Amino acid sequence: MKKVILLLVLAVFGLASFSGRASMAGETTGEYIDDSTMTTKVNAVIVKDSDARYFKIDVTTTQGDVVLQGFVNSRQTEERLVAKIREIKGVKSVKSLLKVEERK
Repeated sequence: MKKVILLLVLAVFGLASFSGRASMAGETTGEYIDDSTMTTKVNAVIVKDSDARYFKIDVTTTQGDVVLQGFVNSRQTEERLVAKIREIKGVKSVKSLLKVEERK
C-alpha cells in the first residue's frame, strides 16, 4: 500500500512539474503541445515543397502564430509556403521574415 501511495505522489509531482514548464513560457500544457504539433506540420510543408526543401528555414510557433525566418529562392516560393501554412488547423497568423537568395 505504501508503494502505491508513493507512486501516486511521484506521478502527481511529475505532472505538476511538466505543466509548470509550459506555464513558465506563458502557455498551458495543451497550448505547448499544439504549438509543437503546428511547428512539425509547418516543417512538413517546407520539406514537401520542391523549391523550399533545400533552404534553411527556421519555424517558431507561439500560441498559433507562426514566424518563418531564413531563405527561399523566390517570392513565389514564399507566397506558396505562407498560403499552405495558413491552411493548417490552429494557425492564427503567419509572419514571413524570409529573404530571397538567388542561387547561381
